Amino acid sequence: MHTLALEITGVTRHFGSGDRLVRAVNGVDLRVERGEVVALLGPNGAGKTTLLDMVLGLSEPDGGSLRVLGDSPRNAVGNGSLSAVLQTGGLLADLTVTETLEVIASFHRALARVPEVIERANLTDIARRKVSKCSGGEQQRVKFALALLPDPDVLVLDEPTAGMDVTARRKFWDAMRADANAGRTIVFATHYLEEAEQFARRTVVMNHGKVVADGDTATLRASLGGRTLRATLPAADSASAALLAELAALQSDGSITSLERDAGRILIHTPNSDAIAARLLQAGATELEIAAPTLETAFAALTEA
Repeated sequence: MHTLALEITGVTRHFGSGDRLVRAVNGVDLRVERGEVVALLGPNGAGKTTLLDMVLGLSEPDGGSLRVLGDSPRNAVGNGSLSAVLQTGGLLADLTVTETLEVIASFHRALARVPEVIERANLTDIARRKVSKCSGGEQQRVKFALALLPDPDVLVLDEPTAGMDVTARRKFWDAMRADANAGRTIVFATHYLEEAEQFARRTVVMNHGKVVADGDTATLRASLGGRTLRATLPAADSASAALLAELAALQSDGSITSLERDAGRILIHTPNSDAIAARLLQAGATELEIAAPTLETAFAALTEA
């Protein structure tokens, strides 16, 4: 069994020429092990969708190579080991949800799986509804069910919860979590950073066609230098002055990354949040708040250039 689900080496994809040349994907190297759950993040135009199109065999790279489970993307799609939920691509409006699934299932000799995927994709209540009568979020769930029909080893999702309400999104990710726990490899692109933070064990950030960060999601979130502390200064002016002097000294030796004061409140960034918080309380500071860095903060820092 091939240990790598995805093997992407030096992949490039360009559009246009001369002054209008756009390097949509510009030398991407990426390895995804079997059973990994990977979030692919990046601003619009970062190259995420172009990269996923090549992973799925929908377009060919101008340079480099892509392998899915040791095979070409098109072969992986053809044998059912690779499947996807994409933003684009329509459904047949005149068919019901069940009829849609049965038609596609017949191509994969997977008619017996239709009832299971209807339940997995939370489609039971609308199984007899025509696709034309389904909302955008419901149609996205139908696409998810279609992707599950061949029981793929690798599942690629491009903005999978677009158009879903909060409840549908939660149920979708519950299903995805069960798949991940069962060993399925999942790679998903999303604009909802909280989805990556809550679901992905690994996050890859793209910008200007390149990978600018790749690592454990929690580590990436924490890479910006600790936590943020907010507090109200002690009521006594002398106590406030003494505390500020002490904090300034800690900033000089690197224990505090930054220190700001706004009227009677202070804002501190520090990798030593526990020790600083204890000192603030000991000095008489009140209304202490401690916040961990978010993936959104890390994402902004990595893609602002």
